[in-house]
Amino acid sequence: MADILVKKILVVDDEPAIREMLITSLGVAGFECLEAADIQDAYWLITDQLPDLVLLDWMLPGGSGIELLERLRKEEATRFLPVIMLTAKTDEESIIQGLDMGAHDYITKPFSPKELLARIRALFRSVEGGSKREQLRVGDLVLEVDSHRITMGPSVLSVGPKEFKLLQFFMEHPERAFSRAQLLERIWEANVFVQERTIDVHIRRLRKVLEDVNPSYSDLIQTVHGTGYRFSPRDLG
Repeated sequence: MADILVKKILVVDDEPAIREMLITSLGVAGFECLEAADIQDAYWLITDQLPDLVLLDWMLPGGSGIELLERLRKEEATRFLPVIMLTAKTDEESIIQGLDMGAHDYITKPFSPKELLARIRALFRSVEGGSKREQLRVGDLVLEVDSHRITMGPSVLSVGPKEFKLLQFFMEHPERAFSRAQLLERIWEANVFVQERTIDVHIRRLRKVLEDVNPSYSDLIQTVHGTGYRFSPRDLG
């Protein structure tokens, strides 16, 4: 069975008690957590760790969560990063502003941890089409998570365990650019030293396997100069 990738959530709030409550609740629910108290630390963690979701407070030291959200939406690597706004603002204008800026959801304080967890799970289902899908599909390319099998039409693709996990991760996070360091962190075990260029070797293998079956599929994994790699099915014919 394929390894389950633990979702990483960044909690951004300047109130320590709220951060602690959220991190405890999320940890019990099986999520990995990062935390930041201001937009500078939040932006650094996002660019360095690239979490799967950001819980973003509206009012923060050094600027507002809306300003950070606007910046994230302008940058290639974070354009589609899921964000849920946390705020005491309840007026309709503020809610509309947050959603218009690209927030995926909006929850007002005070809130129930159970409600927040329900919204987080719903968001992951919406973004990925199901948080624990048995099958991922892009065109004729099908990755069966439980059976650890990859097919393209009638052909069965032969890949190693790391290439399988790498392709699974890419297919679950389309159109997002990841650095080599970020890919190593998500695919390799903790406390195992692996050179960043190892990623290049596995990418080449994946591209070769895809190209051997259908040359047009070798371009699914794109090199993003100065960043790393992106899985982009957008131009697949």
